[in-house]
Amino acid sequence: MPRSTPVPALAAPAARVHESLVLEPRDVRFDWAQLPLHWIPDEPVATHVINVLHLLLPEGERWFVKVFKEALPLIRDEQLREEVLGFIGQEAIHAEAHQEVLDHMLGQGLDPRPYVRQVSWLFRRVLGDKPGLSARRRRENVIERVAFIAAIEHFTAFLGDWALNSPGLDRAKADPTMLDLLRWHGAEEVEHRSVAFDLLVHLDPGYLRRLRGMLVSGPLLVHLWVRGARYLLAADPTLAGRLKPTWGEALRISRRGLLPSPGRSVRSGLRYLRPGYHPTQEGSSSQALGYLATSPAARAAAAHG
Repeated sequence: MPRSTPVPALAAPAARVHESLVLEPRDVRFDWAQLPLHWIPDEPVATHVINVLHLLLPEGERWFVKVFKEALPLIRDEQLREEVLGFIGQEAIHAEAHQEVLDHMLGQGLDPRPYVRQVSWLFRRVLGDKPGLSARRRRENVIERVAFIAAIEHFTAFLGDWALNSPGLDRAKADPTMLDLLRWHGAEEVEHRSVAFDLLVHLDPGYLRRLRGMLVSGPLLVHLWVRGARYLLAADPTLAGRLKPTWGEALRISRRGLLPSPGRSVRSGLRYLRPGYHPTQEGSSSQALGYLATSPAARAAAAHG
């Protein structure tokens, strides 16, 4: 199977495949030496809108890991604890993989560090641990942050499912190594899509916490993404500030299959708010595992032992 071809979903029942999953971190090896600055040819706006992932994910996923480590003592279910530990291992590797792309951008003359410093401040100072809290308030603070992560993980799973099923990127001849990163990461996001949600329900089964998590995280993600796209287009040394992202341009690009459509993204967020919602209703574990078994980066890491 060509490495740029989305993996078809397999026929096994989704619930049975999901229940049998054992989450584990997977070594990967990406070679960025040949990655062009605009890795979707002649599409700098689409390239940089997706590149916002690399700005947000290293600091964001390190924050996920920290919060989930703080939540471990609160978990009373051994299977959920094992899933959380697997989630922590996968997210740590994701952060490092995207950090490599940031380092490559810097080598190409696009400096992501000013924006990344702002993201770091947000996760470490605004959303970080609050010293001096009582035991009860500290527990509430951890659960509140888990609710934010559960909402964010809903969108990362949505994006992962889109990446696995995005032939528009192949038609546009997107760089195959970047496609592999997006699909490898996306497949793992689909694979562990229910862990943060299940942890939230374990710690607080009430609906209001879930609602509040989405009402905070959804608009914040949109804000950070728009600012990130603007920053990258302004900092791109080949564009000299000529291009600015607009919603009209985003809609045009999404119609070509290079981005998820805004309408589909909004509908995804609304599904999360349904009282009977569970993340296993989104994406395909079989498809995710199928891609993870064929990912060139995973095979390259295995070959180097």
